Amino acid sequence: MQNKLNKVFLLVFFMLTAMLNAQTKVIAHRGYWDTPNNAQNSLQALKMSNTINAYGSEFDVYITSDGVLVVHHDADIQGVDIERNPYSMIEKLTLQNGETIPTVEQYLMEGKKYPNLKMIYEIKPHKTEENENRAVLATLALVKKLGVEDQVEYISFSKNICELLLKYNPKSHVSYLKGDLTPTEIKQLGFTGIDYHFSLFEKNPTWIEEAHKLGLIVNAWTVNKEKDMQMLLNQKIDYITTDQPELLQQLIQ
Repeated sequence: MQNKLNKVFLLVFFMLTAMLNAQTKVIAHRGYWDTPNNAQNSLQALKMSNTINAYGSEFDVYITSDGVLVVHHDADIQGVDIERNPYSMIEKLTLQNGETIPTVEQYLMEGKKYPNLKMIYEIKPHKTEENENRAVLATLALVKKLGVEDQVEYISFSKNICELLLKYNPKSHVSYLKGDLTPTEIKQLGFTGIDYHFSLFEKNPTWIEEAHKLGLIVNAWTVNKEKDMQMLLNQKIDYITTDQPELLQQLIQ
């Protein structure tokens, strides 16, 4: 009798685990920033992503002329071009919540405190392939040094950056953002997944299923309306990136 109960317990456990793994995962776009005293791509936004138990916190990265990786969405900060200036020109600049612009090292160190939170690391397209190469090599070295390789997943609009990430670390989790390649083409390149604007999945309604059959992970950005979230949930998408993570969590539950 005890053996039968043990088998039933194990069966239920594995079924629940499979259901949880199959659930769409929530990624906070530039962190969960839409809260008091907060800002996009800030350490506070990263902390808040963990507070709501998001799967991941997405952030954007550029490299300075002297090799410092910084977290920022745009190519310039208050008129200072990130790629063309040393970090000393940036380090005292602040976000709207008063935080200084985080370095990637500061961001990863903060994220390391939350081992269940993935850091969705977007390397932005740079002005030259040389700078993209510098950004990739500096990124991989820093992630390894800090011991957060299992916490970091990479995304980029640059096919070159995605290819470099896999060239230098074939175990990297790399998804492509631009949306100009089919799931089959992504698979041929060896990328882990596609991470496209949600409108592309409306225009190409078979892509999510095709990608899954190829073993690819599928994410969509930036999905803020309930109807668009529901459309993707109905297609059993793997991840959704959103500025409204709590709304998405309510729909999933």
